[in-house]
Amino acid sequence: MPVRKKHLKLNSKSTPSLKKNRFSWLVAGGVVLLVVIYLITTYNGLVKKEEKVKLQWNEVQNAYQRRMNLIPNLVNVVKGVSDFEQTTLQKIAEARSKAASVTVSAENLTADAVNKQADAQNELAAATNNLIIRIEKYPSLKGTAAYSGLQTQLEGTERRIKVARQDFNEAINTYNNTVRGFPTKLVAGMLGFKMKEGFQSDAGAEKTVEIKF
Repeated sequence: MPVRKKHLKLNSKSTPSLKKNRFSWLVAGGVVLLVVIYLITTYNGLVKKEEKVKLQWNEVQNAYQRRMNLIPNLVNVVKGVSDFEQTTLQKIAEARSKAASVTVSAENLTADAVNKQADAQNELAAATNNLIIRIEKYPSLKGTAAYSGLQTQLEGTERRIKVARQDFNEAINTYNNTVRGFPTKLVAGMLGFKMKEGFQSDAGAEKTVEIKF
């Protein structure tokens, strides 16, 4: 009988220890679960913001392409004028060819690539503006329905380009602010999310050339 009492006494002492161990494991498991949930949520958030950047960049590309598609139509309007300056037409053709050769994939967004394309587009816009200035000397061309229609389309396209570039920069800023923020910065570094650059190096819109009538 004394032995049995001693055994029961030992069991009664070990019960609180077991409960304490179980509680510690539950706490540790809960912490691990919270960390996993945070990592998954943060990763999904970064992916969503990165996809938004890519989407807005594609909008910029679409607007650029629309500009390049309209300019040959503008050139065709003046080709019928025998005394029109051929040098002007040649320059705009060269600028368009250069702009068409500089494309930037959403998967390869770097500041150098983005600004290189912007420079090519600025050259094209400048050449087009030069053409428009020359057209001012030909009232008969300005009065045609074809020229008026192209003017409306190009003005709309320039607005699209401006808005698309602004939206792209906003998406870049939102993404970068998230990547820089703590503790997201730690997770972003672990998962390979890096800072991105857009048109910010332009230091404002004054360096952007727009087609103006």
